[in-house]
Amino acid sequence: MDRSQFLKKVQEFNNYWDIVVIGGGATGLGVGVDAASRGYKTLLLEMHDFAKGTSSRSTKLVHGGVRYLQQGDVSLVIEALHERGLLIQNAPHLVNHQSFIVPSYEWWNGPFYGVGLKVYDMLAGKLGIKESKNLSREETLERIPTLENEGLRGGVIYYDGQFDDSRLAINLAQTIYDEGGIPLNYMKVTDLKKNEKGFIEGVKTRDMLEGKEYDINARVVINATGIFSDDILEMDEEGHEKIIQCAQGIHIVLDKDFLPGDSAIMVPHTDDGRVLFAVPWHNKVIVGTTDTPIDEPSLEPVALEEEIDFILRHAAQYLTKDPSREDVKSVFAGLRPLVKPPDTKKTSQISRSHHLQVSKSGLVTIAGGKWTTYRKMAEDTVDKAILVAGLEHEKCDTYDLRIHGWLRNTDDEDHLYVYGSDRIALDALIEEDESLGEQLHKDLPYIKAEVIWAVRNEMAQTIEDFLARRSRALLLDARASVQMAEEVAKLMQTELNKGTGWVTQQLKEYKELAKNYILLA
Repeated sequence: MDRSQFLKKVQEFNNYWDIVVIGGGATGLGVGVDAASRGYKTLLLEMHDFAKGTSSRSTKLVHGGVRYLQQGDVSLVIEALHERGLLIQNAPHLVNHQSFIVPSYEWWNGPFYGVGLKVYDMLAGKLGIKESKNLSREETLERIPTLENEGLRGGVIYYDGQFDDSRLAINLAQTIYDEGGIPLNYMKVTDLKKNEKGFIEGVKTRDMLEGKEYDINARVVINATGIFSDDILEMDEEGHEKIIQCAQGIHIVLDKDFLPGDSAIMVPHTDDGRVLFAVPWHNKVIVGTTDTPIDEPSLEPVALEEEIDFILRHAAQYLTKDPSREDVKSVFAGLRPLVKPPDTKKTSQISRSHHLQVSKSGLVTIAGGKWTTYRKMAEDTVDKAILVAGLEHEKCDTYDLRIHGWLRNTDDEDHLYVYGSDRIALDALIEEDESLGEQLHKDLPYIKAEVIWAVRNEMAQTIEDFLARRSRALLLDARASVQMAEEVAKLMQTELNKGTGWVTQQLKEYKELAKNYILLA
């Protein structure tokens, strides 16, 4: 993917795009893939980088949602489990099977959660992973030796999916291009173009890197901007009733020795009624999450002190080694774009089902949902957009569409597995120049070739793009990511043909950003 070439194509295109998608998170990228794979002329516009917001800050799970089953939202669980199965098939290089253990400290826990998880298995049908089963105390400790053993009676083991969210986002952007569409990052929609009857017929945009403005014509415009959905709706109709309630979830990242086995821990009911996860990921452990109502959306949400204390306190309840602030390698926050129901006060009780609406102007808005169901959300949205635009109906093609990088057998011990079939091209870069095989930091596995690849093929435009989303350095070890930033900047400077002033500014901005990921003692 070459951003300058994409811009040139947009400039030279003097016709109507069939579908213009605003938003480059999970939902927008899914819509872009669906529309392009059906053969529609598709353009996707993202105001920052792909998956900059919520979509790179998840718990890294592809799951049906045990909590939603607990709440009685069976239809959502069935849909999510079905989509989990499809995603495992369509992106096997990024989605792994993950075992979860629900520890049992009360006599009734085992039977209660055992039965519930059998129902969870059953709802997955043919796309299930492995059957859940009860574990004895000894079996539970064998799988999770660092689990708090005082009062432990046993546990229940079940299986779900795990993935790398921003890597999947990049692969979806590449799939849009593979299918004939154009995804553009750093293109902010500044206004909606309307005809004399008030119907939308395109967008006005600004290139956030070069400052140039573009007028783009479209048969239909789709608002897939997640937490910023109301901003686009306000652009369409001043004073509209807001539909989004943001809920913040935070995660802390610890070293692997806090959870040395392959199994994750799932605590079904914490003090605030949420599920707590401790999950192995990229040779670290992610612990989360919280559910805090937030009034205003933000591209860089910040973990609150009470949220950090909540996670540390609950982690200490279930791990023999109590994590302290000094142990936290990174802390990150994300905002869920929940669609407001009329009378629910607690964000943890708001359904994760998606919400699809068409405004009087013809603006199609898709909001809510979650990563696991992104494909189904996209299918429903494009079906609706076809009707609004009066396009010739083409059948959805994403049930078995292989996502860019598709590769069945990968070695999870080698961190380059996330590139899937692109791994061959990375190896070729290192063959040309052996120095590109060098590690960028002793505490993280990333190598110089990945920086070059990210700029040339994955539209990385800033050092944050690489350190936060093309690699996951910022989330895995924020301090180490700051220490490797200068080397990354120099490599990108050469590739992007930038001056020394660019490097200085990039380092300044990145160090400021990383402060919110580093937990001070």
